[in-house]
Amino acid sequence: MSVRQRRYPKEELAQRGKELYESQIRQQVEPNNFGKIVAIDIETGAFEVADDTLVASDRLLERYPDAQTWFIRIGHRGVHRFGWRGTADKA
Repeated sequence: MSVRQRRYPKEELAQRGKELYESQIRQQVEPNNFGKIVAIDIETGAFEVADDTLVASDRLLERYPDAQTWFIRIGHRGVHRFGWRGTADKA
């Protein structure tokens, strides 16, 4: 099994992924898919939607083995959330 190499700096990967999502993909996937993950090949514009990053990535890589993949969670700013997020303590 060969090791896949990133061909773009992180900033360019993110910029191209965001542009593709906003201009071509968002209107296709947002209805009825809130919270799901979109894996996007930034070179072809191909994408896959799944409940988690691994499944979305695997599906995309089956079709495009050399994909340069960027992820977004539908309806959210980021794919993952870091830190604790809760309500104020109840006494």
